Amino acid sequence: MVLDLSPDAILFAILLILLRILNTGIGTVRLILVTRQQKVLASLLAIVEALLFALSIGSVANDLNNVLNLAAYCGGFAIGNYIGMIIERRFITSYMTVNIITPQRGHEIALALRQQGYGVTETLGEGHQGAVTMLRSVVLNRDVPKVLQVVGEMQEDAFVAVEEARSVYRGWLRSVRNSQ
Repeated sequence: MVLDLSPDAILFAILLILLRILNTGIGTVRLILVTRQQKVLASLLAIVEALLFALSIGSVANDLNNVLNLAAYCGGFAIGNYIGMIIERRFITSYMTVNIITPQRGHEIALALRQQGYGVTETLGEGHQGAVTMLRSVVLNRDVPKVLQVVGEMQEDAFVAVEEARSVYRGWLRSVRNSQ
């Protein structure tokens, strides 16, 4: 193993980190687009991702004894994943379905969520131990913590399941402008 800390080696390692960050960040966004059936944009990003990967892996594979380049490659991958998740959460609108099941205060929870601007559907049901209220709300991904906070403050032992809503058409959705 070789550790070259010359200015050229350090500059190259920084370039390698940046390539991997960009490569991995694009890959994360591409995978999100694939799951949302956005074929053309996902395919275009795949071209850029493959090019960046080829450039970065080629640089590392030429000299696997270069510790600095290996560290830059791995570190860039880790940072790129983190940045990809930030990009997804901040810039890509995704919807989540929040399901709440509670034997008590269901209607009050629905009213509180509606007061906050969320659409909520109430259904009466029968659970293991008797009557329950089932609430269902489709919200922006970034609004899930707010919804969970409202539910937790009103009925901390309510059963809550959150799942991704792959496609959303019509209905009552809190406007993006009001949720910021």
